[in-house]
Amino acid sequence: MFSAYDASGFYDEMFHATGRPRAHYARLHRGLRDLAPSVFAGKANRIQDLYRAQGITFAHSGAEHTFPFDLLPRVIPPDEWAHLDAGLRQRVRALDMFAADVYGAQACVRDGIVSAGLISTSGGYRREAHAVRPPRDRWIQLAGIDLVRGDDGVWRVLEDNARTPSGLSYVVQNRAFMRRIFSEAFDRHNIQPVDHAPQMLREALAASAPEGVDNPRIGLLTPGPYNAAYYEHAFLAQQMGVVLVEGHDLVVRNRRVYVVTTAGRMPIDVLYRRIDDDYVDPVTFRGDSVLGVPGLMECVRAGTVALCNAVGVGVVDDKSIYCDVPDIIRYFLDEEPILAQVPTYRPDRAADMELVLDRMDSLVVKAVDGAGGYGMLIGPASTAAERDDFARRVRQNPRGYIAQETIALSRAPVFLDGRFQPRHVDLRPFVMYGDEPKVVPGGLTRVALKEGSLVVNSSQGGGSKDTWALAPAQVTPSGAAFTASMTRAGA
Repeated sequence: MFSAYDASGFYDEMFHATGRPRAHYARLHRGLRDLAPSVFAGKANRIQDLYRAQGITFAHSGAEHTFPFDLLPRVIPPDEWAHLDAGLRQRVRALDMFAADVYGAQACVRDGIVSAGLISTSGGYRREAHAVRPPRDRWIQLAGIDLVRGDDGVWRVLEDNARTPSGLSYVVQNRAFMRRIFSEAFDRHNIQPVDHAPQMLREALAASAPEGVDNPRIGLLTPGPYNAAYYEHAFLAQQMGVVLVEGHDLVVRNRRVYVVTTAGRMPIDVLYRRIDDDYVDPVTFRGDSVLGVPGLMECVRAGTVALCNAVGVGVVDDKSIYCDVPDIIRYFLDEEPILAQVPTYRPDRAADMELVLDRMDSLVVKAVDGAGGYGMLIGPASTAAERDDFARRVRQNPRGYIAQETIALSRAPVFLDGRFQPRHVDLRPFVMYGDEPKVVPGGLTRVALKEGSLVVNSSQGGGSKDTWALAPAQVTPSGAAFTASMTRAGA
């Protein structure tokens, strides 16, 4: 299956450029090297059947699709994972402190770390949240930090996602189906578990409950079954053992939030919302919203309910403010950033504007409020007409765009058409922040299934892999024994 695999040209997660497998992939490679493609293909097809039978879908091009899943896991060695874990925890601590300061004293503005204009013009900034203190002053309970690796093998943060990051359910389900269909691959691999991720989230939510509430009642607020991520909402609610509610299921009485049940009204202390700020409360924000709860923000101001993540935390996601995160870490934590970032330019700075316009053909240009791979130009793959269009947009709205150096995303083998082919990947680890930030070991490896594509988002046809964060103390098994067990299981 690897006979025609080309590991050259990009950093490959599994192989050196010479074609020799990396040490942390050696076990899997020995087991798969002589395996018949039909056996592996049979297992891959069974997993897709499981996704279909379980109704694990997402919306793409106006229709529901099963989430493409590649059976060969991405493996991260212990030293690399320890580095990522420390860097992710550091970053989310600093971002949480930054959000608290933005809506409080704004010391970071006074001391010149972030400009007042950059904050006030951010699409994620909400004046309505100013001076509102969440219970225990925790603003971020769940963050998804997108990481990439370039030709130099260095991990870099690409984006921060602190509003309503998605994908945690796929981390759990990918691992569960892998164990069910490909259990022999786990043999002698010391893989850190991920099945406890929903419980980690529940603990983070419970830790953010209002003061004096020891056994908080938690709800997950969803836009409803027509939302592209509804499967995830239902899955997480079930796994956490919390009530799944839509806006019309909730009422506000005397500055308390209640869910209406057949047994009467039940108070809610913590609400994990999967609805954007503009829709959570039609009294405070968009009056035409039918997704939110009238009066919800009054309860937040009164401190009777914790809304997770907090309203206004989208300022952390702003791609222009991303440029200042290293300084934010230094300012709030008095530490040097552990994780590197992608070199980024802001056209609202005169020098950067000139650079961006001159190098439009080599940069990735993004809308600061874009998501899902939309609202962006990949310079090396663009046409002259597309570059002219984006140049016009950038000139008209310099604050609305950033530009980043094009990172040649690392590649990993993906099983397509009966053999392994290289495809670009990124990684979205998830950080839960209750009393202390904790990282789910591994995360969601996203795959660009189109040859040559750098866009990994599921909304644009991407897929995923199970991600194995290895713990120390590995034991090497026999490759022949592994292949034999695979063949027996496949048969």
